[in-house]
Amino acid sequence: MTLAEAQQQVDTWIREVGVRYFSELTNLAQLVEEVGEVARVISRQYSEQSFKPSDRDVELADELADVLFVVICLANQTGVDLTQAFERSLQKKRTRDRDRHRTNPKLKENRE
Repeated sequence: MTLAEAQQQVDTWIREVGVRYFSELTNLAQLVEEVGEVARVISRQYSEQSFKPSDRDVELADELADVLFVVICLANQTGVDLTQAFERSLQKKRTRDRDRHRTNPKLKENRE
C-alpha cells in the first residue's frame, strides 16, 4: 500500500464509519496519546521497566499503526500529501544530514 492509498483508505473509513474527522486539536491530542502508548510498549520491552498485566498483550506494531492512522487523519484534514511531504523529508535528509551522523563522535563510539 502506498501513502496515497493509505490516505484514501483512511478518508473512506472516516466518511463511511467515523462520520467526520475530529478537529485538528482533538487529533493532535489523540496523536500524543498514541505516541505515549508506543513509548509505554518500548519502555516495557527495551528498558528496565517490567510489564504490567494489562500491557502484556499489547503489540508495538499495533501501537505504531495507531500513530500512523492519526498522522494520516491530520494530513488528510489539513490537505497534506504525505507522499510529497515524505519525499521532501527524505531529500532533506539526503542533503542536509548526509554526513552529520557519520561525523558524530557519539555515534562512532557505539560502532566499535
